[in-house]
This record gives sequence, C-alpha cells and structure tokens, in this order.
Amino acid sequence: MENKITVLVTGGSGYLGTACIVALLKRGYQVRTTVRSLEKKQLVMDSLAEAGISAGNQLSFIYASLETDENWAEAMKGCTYVLHVASPFPATEPDDENELIVPAREGSLRVLQAANVAGVKRVVLTSSFAAVGLSIDPKGHLFTEADWTDLQGPQRGYVRSKVLAEQAAWDFINGSENEMELSVINPVAIFGPILAGNYSTAIDHILKGIIEGHVSQTPPFTLNVVDVRDAADIHVLAMENPFAAGQRFLAGTPDAMSFYDIAELIRKERPKLAEKVANLEPISSDLYIHLSSEKAQRLLGWNPRSREESLLAAIDGLYPASE
Repeated sequence: MENKITVLVTGGSGYLGTACIVALLKRGYQVRTTVRSLEKKQLVMDSLAEAGISAGNQLSFIYASLETDENWAEAMKGCTYVLHVASPFPATEPDDENELIVPAREGSLRVLQAANVAGVKRVVLTSSFAAVGLSIDPKGHLFTEADWTDLQGPQRGYVRSKVLAEQAAWDFINGSENEMELSVINPVAIFGPILAGNYSTAIDHILKGIIEGHVSQTPPFTLNVVDVRDAADIHVLAMENPFAAGQRFLAGTPDAMSFYDIAELIRKERPKLAEKVANLEPISSDLYIHLSSEKAQRLLGWNPRSREESLLAAIDGLYPASE
C-alpha cells in the first residue's frame, strides 16, 4: 500500500543505504536518496531489481555531498523523516585522520541543519559500535548504549570520526530550539546478502580475506555481527516508533566471533571454499565482546537474525556457485 510520507536516505548507493531503501519501499514509503554521483543511480536500481523491488514513482535521486551545502535544502523538501546513513568508511586508514573526521562530523551537522530548516520530524543517524565500545576492556563487560568510546586513548581516525560525529549530532539536537527529534543506531560489523555486487568493507576485508587466503593469523580482537537486512529494519523501526526519540540503539548479535571462528564456520558450512583458508589459531576468551541489544528488542520489537545466517548469506553472495 502506497504511503504519502517521504523519507530521505543519505548515501543510498552504499551497502546499508540500499538495504534501507529496500526496507522503506517494502513498507510503501516515498523515498528520496542522495548519491555522491548520479552514475550510482544504476547500481541502486540494479540492487532493487535483484531484491525483486519495482520502485516505480516511489523513488527519486538527488546529488549531494557531505562536504558541500549544494542540494541539501532541495533534498529535504517535503521529507518527514531522514535516515542519515552516509559516512566515509575507507578501505585503508588515511594518513590524515581529518580526511575522515571532517566529512563525518561536519556532514552530520550539515544534514541536521538542513533537516531542521526543512521541518523534518526525526533524523535517524547511523553511528557505529566504534562509538560505543573500542576503549573498554571486554573481559567481563556487557556493552550497552550507555557506553562510549574514550577518545583520550590512541584511537584510529575512523573510530574518532564516528565518536565525534555522533557527539556533534547529540549536541546539535540538545541545543536546538525546535522539535526535531534524533535517534541513533550503533551497528556492529555488517554482513548479509549482496545485491548487484555491492557489499560492505567488512565483507571485503574479512570474509574475502579469509576465504582467499590473505588472512594468515587471527588478530587479537573479535567482532559482533549484524545482518544488513536487520540493520536496515532497525533504522526504520527507530524512525517509526515514538519511544525511539532521543535514544541510541546497539544493533548486533550478543556474542562476538574471532577470525578463527569465521574460518571454522566456512570449513563446516561451505567446505568447497575452504581450500585456501589458513589454519588460524583460537584467541583468548577474554577478548570476546558481549553486547546487549535488549533495548532495541524491547522498545522497537527488533528481532535480528543469527550471526551464522548473516555470514553465510554474505559468503553465498560472494561465491554463489559454492552453495
């Protein structure tokens, strides 16, 4: 059933951005999406076709960059909600961390300011677990939305960009004299189905790295998993639910995995792909991250898929002949 409400999705050609568009179109919303190049429009349309979605007149595109004011006022016109998904996530860490921090922080403020002027009801901002739990010893700790990564330590530029962008967004909303609302989603590593060959940095570096033999040792950290479909759903649920205003939501499965665990999953469930997988070593249980998504499940009715289902969906998207 068609919905008259218009939602703006920033960064619609990204892995999560496209999944958000799919989720919104399935619910009948009118969707406008920003892309850094209008050449990206075809990637989005190809992804929708693979998902079995016919957008018709429900979807429109507009060029906008986080680094300039151009077109943001036009992008916001008539929108009730904004899902601000766009943010730099480089394959490699730049020499100058400001290459990440400035577009992430200033871009978030640019989007919020334009939304504010346009009378948008609520912005849902995509932050990251990087803004929650990368300075806390995971041993014996259950991570929740109350946790924040401490920037006093030697954090990478990407981590700093996520913390500073989210903090700037909360400062903007808390200092605003209007009624615009903010909700924040803090997803962990995003995996899941692949549409039109478009996938996350985590899929590229971790899954491909392990399967193709580029990873020869288990690094001393673990990662939690969220399916891209569930990450999109939690954005839409936070957009729709009145109780989500002013709230952060951790999005991920409760128990983490090491690279060793992922390699063992591949050997067990997709043995045809295990030929180049290195014999990785287990790591200390003290390094495993445990987080709670109880808040999202309780307030939003969010019910995420298992980490195994998400990882296998990503693997099958990378190597469809191996199923």
